[in-house]
Amino acid sequence: MSRIVALDTADIRFPTSLSLDGSDAMNPDPDYSAAYLIVRTDAADGHDGHSFVFTIGRGNDVQVAAIEALREHLIGRETEPILDRMGDFYREIIGDSQLRWLGPEKGVMHMAIGAVTNALWDIKAKRAGLPLWQLLARMSSEEIVDLVDFRYLGNALSREEALGILRAAEPGRADREQQLLDTGYPGYTTSPGWLGYSDEKLARLAREAMADGFTQIKLKVGADLDDDIRRFRKAREVCGPDFPIAIDANQRWEVDEAITWVNALAEFSPAWVEEPTSPDDILGHAEIARGIAPIRVATGEHAHNRIMFKQLLQAQAIEVMQIDAVRVAGVNENIANLLLAAKFNIPVCPHAGGVGLCEAVQHLSMFDFVAVTGTREGRLIEFVDHLHEHFVTPTIIRDGSYQAPTAPGAGMEMKAESIERYTWKGQHVID
Repeated sequence: MSRIVALDTADIRFPTSLSLDGSDAMNPDPDYSAAYLIVRTDAADGHDGHSFVFTIGRGNDVQVAAIEALREHLIGRETEPILDRMGDFYREIIGDSQLRWLGPEKGVMHMAIGAVTNALWDIKAKRAGLPLWQLLARMSSEEIVDLVDFRYLGNALSREEALGILRAAEPGRADREQQLLDTGYPGYTTSPGWLGYSDEKLARLAREAMADGFTQIKLKVGADLDDDIRRFRKAREVCGPDFPIAIDANQRWEVDEAITWVNALAEFSPAWVEEPTSPDDILGHAEIARGIAPIRVATGEHAHNRIMFKQLLQAQAIEVMQIDAVRVAGVNENIANLLLAAKFNIPVCPHAGGVGLCEAVQHLSMFDFVAVTGTREGRLIEFVDHLHEHFVTPTIIRDGSYQAPTAPGAGMEMKAESIERYTWKGQHVID
């Protein structure tokens, strides 16, 4: 038996605001950052668990402190019983009554729990010698449902229904694994569309995205309607009339404003509008969905937990679900979200980009294809070409598709030299 002997944390910040990478209508100067965690054990194999919570700068120190507050759940405990029963550990840690009072199941503590959970999955996958997606996809249907907390989901998804979804996907699992290894998982890119970019840069990056094989791009919108019309027109000139172009308002609008604004852009045929209003306003999203149909509503990167996703689906408020690898309480809760989407027959197109989000969330989409839905149709993973060089196993994109990772682990491990160089010391490191 091995024991967990340390939780090491770091406040890592990259100066992306200097080039306006990541800029949008609500976040004009983001610094892509990671509240980073290493769970260390005394096992002879030397496998530590790496994960993080993504932030955009200030507040990263608060997120690090939240992760530190979970030490007592881990330090000194035997590793193997936790890894063998990850569902039980997940339910234990989200059930901590004193920490739960700060949420419940939302905010910095819930994301900190996600960091711990994801780090443990990293250890489990490394010990199995498998990438996380493959480890999950090779579990039995019964083992997968044991990972999920079905509390509060019963009026939308029962354990028995989830088991039925997974069992229906059991035939062909091995074939779908091989398909991923052969052809990957389709992606789309947001890189051309940051709000701070000039029209010339937008056009150049859109051309490059198409040349690279991407079958969709996304534009940030919401600061000024005339600017959005001009930029969307420029994108259409470059991409042509039928190429899918999504838009993302990053929570900018009131409900009525969202309906008016999106309908004003309807002539350019948006593939979807993302986060048109407050991510907490489930009924507002439903009203927007009715008011802009047939343009689809997509949201979820700021959804606190599986209960919010349940309600968004029940209210017919979204037609594209966007999970985030580090917003909720880790792998376990995102499996619940994938099962909910499958129950309601809604495609999942994850939020990525940032720092490390592409590396992390690809595993969830690939697991979904192999073991949950059995399809990649209408599904895309967001891609942003920033900061991948800081990861031990960076995302690989070929012909617009994510290539299935084969390295053991969850893909969230940063290089030691990057951790050291970009740990926050009160001012940015300028490359």
